[in-house]
Amino acid sequence: MKKRINSFLVHLELIVVALLVLIPILWIVISSFNPGDSLASSSLIPKKFTLSNYVRLFMETNYLVWFKNSFLIATLNAVVSVVLIMITAWIVSRFHFKGRRSGLIGLLLLSMFPNFLSMTAIYTLYLTLGLLNNPTALVIIYAAGAIPYNVWLVKGYLDGISKEIDEAAYIDGCSYFSTFFRIILPISKPIITYCAVSQFMLPWMDFIMPSMLLSTDNDNTTVAIGLYNMIAGKENDKFTMFAAGAILIAVPITILFIVFQKYLVQGVAAGANKG
Repeated sequence: MKKRINSFLVHLELIVVALLVLIPILWIVISSFNPGDSLASSSLIPKKFTLSNYVRLFMETNYLVWFKNSFLIATLNAVVSVVLIMITAWIVSRFHFKGRRSGLIGLLLLSMFPNFLSMTAIYTLYLTLGLLNNPTALVIIYAAGAIPYNVWLVKGYLDGISKEIDEAAYIDGCSYFSTFFRIILPISKPIITYCAVSQFMLPWMDFIMPSMLLSTDNDNTTVAIGLYNMIAGKENDKFTMFAAGAILIAVPITILFIVFQKYLVQGVAAGANKG
């Protein structure tokens, strides 16, 4: 009887949590097909489904430009971050040098502070270097901020790979970097996939950094800023268009999770267990 009660409570909790997550998503999806501009007038089951919000999104706004900017930033960040993370984690995992322990502790401390705590310093630096209003310049911040936490995660994964594999490669004439590219990277596919997907998602819907470093010019705006401007202020009430844009921006993330789900689970589990 006790087991049945526990099972019932667990399933009840899961159902409640699922409803709390799914109902807002369902509401946004349905609202994107509702006529009009207000979410308040939208019904859960629309009397008339329409694609006008999606048509207006592309015709009346620069959504494609925003999408392109966000996709470019996210893709570049994923590539640059993975390169920096893998090289740094490989060095601290495989080589012993003076200051290694202190450096790892420093990275651990840095991972506790989010990027927006240094907004004033970042803005001043970008202003001095002339990088303001440059969407791709945001990659510098995202990639640098990704190093501390992810280096520890990847280091845990690499520590679980026997160093005898490296030694065998050295005996066969491989250099350090040849061993890294030919042996370590192929073995590390799960953790690389996890880092790439997580770093792709990081800037995808970030609002704080783009709003500070980019102007409101439509040519430099990201999706997060563009969608926010649709509903910010008393005169902006394009809520159903906002819903349509939110649905479209979720598509790439959904595809990535579906395609790389196996590697994501393997990567984060292996990195946590072997650290």
